Amino acid sequence: MKQLKNYCAIFGIMASSFSVFAQTAPKKYIDPANMDLSVKPGDDFYQYASGTWIKKNPVPAKETRWGSFNELREFNAQAVRGLLENAAKDKTALPGSVTKRVGDFYAAAMDSITIEKLGYTPIKADLEKIKQIKDVPGILDQIAYMRTSGIGSPMFGFGVGQDRKNVTKYVVNISQGGTSLGDRDYYLKDDPQSVRIRNAYNTYMVQLFTLTGSTDAEAKQKAITVFNLEKALATAQMSRIEMRDQYKTYNKLTVAEFNKVTPNINWTTLMPKFKITGQDTVLVNSLGFFKSLNEMLNSVALEDWKTYLSWNILKGSANNLSSPFVKASFAFTQAQTGQKVQTPRWQRMSSLTDGTIGELLGQLYVAKYFKPDAKVRMDEMIVNLRKAFEIRINGLAWMSDVTKKKALEKLHAFTPKVGYTTKWKTYDGLVINRSTYFQNLRNVGVWGYNENIKQLGKPVDRTRFGMTPPTVNASYSPTMNEIVFPAGILQFPFFDPNADDAVNYGGIGAVIGHEMSHGFDDTGSQYDKDGNLKNWWTDEDRAKFNDKTKALGEQFSTYTVVDTIHVLGKLTMGENIGDLGGLNAAYTAFKMTKQGQGNVKIDGFTPDQRFFLSWAQVWRGNILPEAAAQLIKTDSHSPGPYRTIGAPVNMDAWYNAFDVKPGDKLYKKPEDRIRLW
Repeated sequence: MKQLKNYCAIFGIMASSFSVFAQTAPKKYIDPANMDLSVKPGDDFYQYASGTWIKKNPVPAKETRWGSFNELREFNAQAVRGLLENAAKDKTALPGSVTKRVGDFYAAAMDSITIEKLGYTPIKADLEKIKQIKDVPGILDQIAYMRTSGIGSPMFGFGVGQDRKNVTKYVVNISQGGTSLGDRDYYLKDDPQSVRIRNAYNTYMVQLFTLTGSTDAEAKQKAITVFNLEKALATAQMSRIEMRDQYKTYNKLTVAEFNKVTPNINWTTLMPKFKITGQDTVLVNSLGFFKSLNEMLNSVALEDWKTYLSWNILKGSANNLSSPFVKASFAFTQAQTGQKVQTPRWQRMSSLTDGTIGELLGQLYVAKYFKPDAKVRMDEMIVNLRKAFEIRINGLAWMSDVTKKKALEKLHAFTPKVGYTTKWKTYDGLVINRSTYFQNLRNVGVWGYNENIKQLGKPVDRTRFGMTPPTVNASYSPTMNEIVFPAGILQFPFFDPNADDAVNYGGIGAVIGHEMSHGFDDTGSQYDKDGNLKNWWTDEDRAKFNDKTKALGEQFSTYTVVDTIHVLGKLTMGENIGDLGGLNAAYTAFKMTKQGQGNVKIDGFTPDQRFFLSWAQVWRGNILPEAAAQLIKTDSHSPGPYRTIGAPVNMDAWYNAFDVKPGDKLYKKPEDRIRLW
């Protein structure tokens, strides 16, 4: 069970993809053939750095976007496919061994013949159970049953995590939820995109209800019922931007106090049904949501709640049933993202294996593909980036010495994790059967839930890695105050041990700096060196910081994504700060190297030019307009073109490297350049 919700990552959607180190190093790390040299870098640095590559690399039919991350994913998926297929064919693997368990899981997932024969049989008993519910307490009991049985989390979120104000302790977290569409705005706004997605959602619901025995008229009415109920839940939810408020979402109550907020939900008797006993305190992220939910339990008809719960069974299972369900699910995905054809089954099942038993698959991956010398080089770069960040903090003209001291204490307390975990999960008790794909998924869900709640009463486990080894991503956790770099990201274009320092510092160096900067972004900066939600700023310094972040938000809000849709500067604030702080820190670290202090050209580019071009090629890519419009509402990361230019236009070094002058389209006056970290 992956727990990434408290993490800030370098990349939004691709939280899990695959890496391999057998790749032949490119002859040119910065290749002019990928660039559009007819464009002035000061007019369009994104096009200048990657224009020819972008033109020659349209989005493939089975993708919604295509860029450096996707290239890695495509190449690496083939490598992991080999691991999985070999494991599935290995007749010598001992019962209970990593190879046997991974192979059996993948083999069951690929047994489409059996899956087709079963139709929707795997969920018939679940649907029948819902029909037997007699009252509102029965609805709440069913929600607890579904959560603890690996079926889903209808109505609200429930789990265990660190207490953000006392991070040495675990506490029950209860959160707003209950909706299916990607953002509450899809229920509440009538712009063309929202209307189109709502219509597709209605079609999807009607199809699934029809496939499970409802008449066309019944299915249409059930779809209306579900939508209206979810719209009410969406109305009660806080927006994504509101949810960035770390104090507004921290509501610690005794169970008795929470009972008073929701008199129709007796948490004292309900929590044991979630397998939680002996806990007198909970953390709730949105009291307003639960006040509204409490009223809905009175006002919404029992049969409507039962229809809603049935829908949660259907939507959570569709991709794992027979092909009519899978096709209906993909048709809804198509409507949201524009993806032309379904991703091949082997690739979907590879990702599923990583997402469910990733630390078993990860052991096979590390044994074959991870190179220890990559970790050694990364450790060195992390040391250098920490030094660079220290230099930059000490040099901040806008921050007082009092706050600088606290910032440095936090910087020095960062815990870096590189490659893979030092303590593999064993998945003890998880039953994997080669012939029962759907049950395997349920077993994983149960195991993951139990593993989550058993943390209560135990010391916080600081060895947890947060991401599996094959993941191409990186992250920062404010409550752990740790920066994490899985093995999967330690490859070109981010990193190559054979590349010059400009390429590595413009790539993985900026990623390291990005994750460090998350400790000092608009939300991460509210946590102290131990990871507790606690103010360590003077009021004056915080006000200056807020002024600078406001200016950064305004900069990004001017960028247009599709038609009249703009980047949401407030939603993407943390990631934009991460990019700006990270690229500055990486540049400072790069200037400590021999290459950084020289001016020797490689392939026609100076060291500084190569540094910024390395950064740019990480973010090159194409995206379908439907996917772009969806992500701008749901993803906290700015689109690639604006990540490419957003930080550099605030850095004097970029102007000097490419001789950017007044009159150039990207030019910002020195006094307007945002100097944060």
